[in-house]
Amino acid sequence: MNAMPEISPALSAPPAPRRRKAKAVNGSLIAAIGVVVLLAAWDVSVRYLHTPSYILPSPAAVVHALASGLLVSPASPLGYYIPLWSTLRNAALGFMAGAGLGLVLGSLMAESRVVEKLVMPYAFALQSLPKVAIAPLVVIWFGFGDGSKIAIAALLAFFPVLINSFTGLRATEPERIDLMRALSASRFETYRIVKLPSAAPFIFAGLDMAVVYALLGTIVAEFLGAQQGMGVVITQAESVTDVAGVFAALIILGVVGIVLHALVRRIERRVIHWSRRKI
Repeated sequence: MNAMPEISPALSAPPAPRRRKAKAVNGSLIAAIGVVVLLAAWDVSVRYLHTPSYILPSPAAVVHALASGLLVSPASPLGYYIPLWSTLRNAALGFMAGAGLGLVLGSLMAESRVVEKLVMPYAFALQSLPKVAIAPLVVIWFGFGDGSKIAIAALLAFFPVLINSFTGLRATEPERIDLMRALSASRFETYRIVKLPSAAPFIFAGLDMAVVYALLGTIVAEFLGAQQGMGVVITQAESVTDVAGVFAALIILGVVGIVLHALVRRIERRVIHWSRRKI
């Protein structure tokens, strides 16, 4: 009797895109189940434990608050769209300013020991300061307009990109740098061709944190004083004990944070497609 032909593992295994799609579906299903369990526990705790609404509103009340702010015209001053746009605009400007400055200084620190010794102590001293304590000073310096929001967002986005850029550039393999020197490459060519691509995973890790920190910094500035923004929406809801409205605003900000994180990861997969790191 002839032996059965062996099936190659490469032929028996499902294609990689199919495996990734199945993994994504499983992850979404687990997340959906988690949300359902959380909502059920929330509803039970409110309904049967008689939790006061000013402590924990019911899911129905939060959904009603969400609907009242989302199911309106985007131009309506009663909806969430105008304050959300204000918050996202200032967070984006602060993110670009802080991340850009962090990348530049991180690159200079990695390339020059003198710059590293000059900048690093002040960067850590600035990071160690409580942002809630210095935020009022920033508001005094830049006013109650968009300037203070952008400044605080940039301040929070700066440090993660600075440290990750510096670490990634310094982690470049010495052999690759020696090869560029053997090819008589300039310092900038070595940075652009070897060091920057090698540090890209580190840089995107810093950007992933910085984009959320920028949003957080904008909200903190809006708490201290602003005319519009999601921080103002939360403050106004708290002033009238509208806890459901506070929960609705927090849910929106949480969803925005997830979307921004997913956007950075998607850009990362497109930019550093050569990386073997699972992202």
